[in-house]
Amino acid sequence: MPARIDLTLDSTNAQVLAAFWRTALGYIDEPPPPPFATRAEWLAQFDLPEDDPADGAWLCDPDGIGPHLSILDVPEPKTAKNRLHIDIRVEGSGTPDERWARIMAEAHRLVEAGGLVLEEVDRHHVVMADPEGNEFCVAATAA
Repeated sequence: MPARIDLTLDSTNAQVLAAFWRTALGYIDEPPPPPFATRAEWLAQFDLPEDDPADGAWLCDPDGIGPHLSILDVPEPKTAKNRLHIDIRVEGSGTPDERWARIMAEAHRLVEAGGLVLEEVDRHHVVMADPEGNEFCVAATAA
């Protein structure tokens, strides 16, 4: 049986980053695991140090298909290129011009949500950054 994966992003402002990724992926806030009624109640079980704010956001695909996304506040800023990144895939059928138009429309939508276009690559994909500089790509699905 294949393993399920979750993705975790470090952040300096988990709530801002969560708002971006909710918009980008169509995700929703993940409820706390049973039997906990709130995330604060769930976090309390870990007996974290008093100086650890343990702030974060937990998102999930409302259809239960995509990986869960945890966004955790950390004290240090991002300093280098991601070694792993997210690819956002838009529907890929049609002519190359039609696919490119959909990719660019999605990139524009994500810029309006706080993302930044870093590079357009050969009318194939767009390299972008989220509000904290985490790189991701927008590309078409396999035709």
